[in-house]
Amino acid sequence: MIFHLPIKDNIKIAKLLKKMGKDAELIQMWKCANVNAVDRCGISDHGGVHIRIVANAALKVLRLLIKKGIKPSVVENYALTNGDAELIVVLASCLHDIGISVHRDSHEEYSIQLAYLKLRELLKDIYEEPEITIITSEILHAIVAHNAKETCLTIEAGVLKVADALDMAKGRSRIPFKAGQINIHSVSAQAVESVDIEEGEARPVRIVINLTSSAGIFQVDELLKKKLMNSSIKEFIEVVAKQNIVSEKPIFETFTI
Repeated sequence: MIFHLPIKDNIKIAKLLKKMGKDAELIQMWKCANVNAVDRCGISDHGGVHIRIVANAALKVLRLLIKKGIKPSVVENYALTNGDAELIVVLASCLHDIGISVHRDSHEEYSIQLAYLKLRELLKDIYEEPEITIITSEILHAIVAHNAKETCLTIEAGVLKVADALDMAKGRSRIPFKAGQINIHSVSAQAVESVDIEEGEARPVRIVINLTSSAGIFQVDELLKKKLMNSSIKEFIEVVAKQNIVSEKPIFETFTI
């Protein structure tokens, strides 16, 4: 299991990725989660590809927030570092859906149960107490709060919630779509050409979503908007959806949150 993340000078993330890449139990959890999600429930990918996309998006969003002076909660409340906050969003991204290996419904609750011991395994030799317990608590909160209805109490949890929703491009639905799962989720995801995370001007982060069909607005207005509006970082994020349509008459030119 190979992760490609822009680690920069974060040695702790480098150690973490090395440990996860050799963790047979965790790798199999990701595979089991995808069997339940794709093969049994007919929904989009929730395995290894998904967590890589979410981890990269979360890391990019967090770094843009930090660049604009937004202080991560683990720095504000526990006097840890920005690098520790980066590790939190990466590891939360990697573990947020492992509960789907048990069941899709209420998977956030199963995820935190499975993640607790796994976190203490992965954080060993990278941190000592009390940092292990602090970071474990922060990650478990982010995992449970990635549910659209749950309140995010930290910047890091909000980053995960938004990053999770940003995995909406057409590749996400390729398996259920090819298998004949034609529904609003698979069709709307097919209409999303790309998602770009940029440094913003009016707000710290600008997310640009390029659509090839107006069906893609469902991904933006119904899925991303719900998570963003109930996150801790909504005031820092601007979302712009653009239509690049040749064969379909555009219904709108730009949709902005």
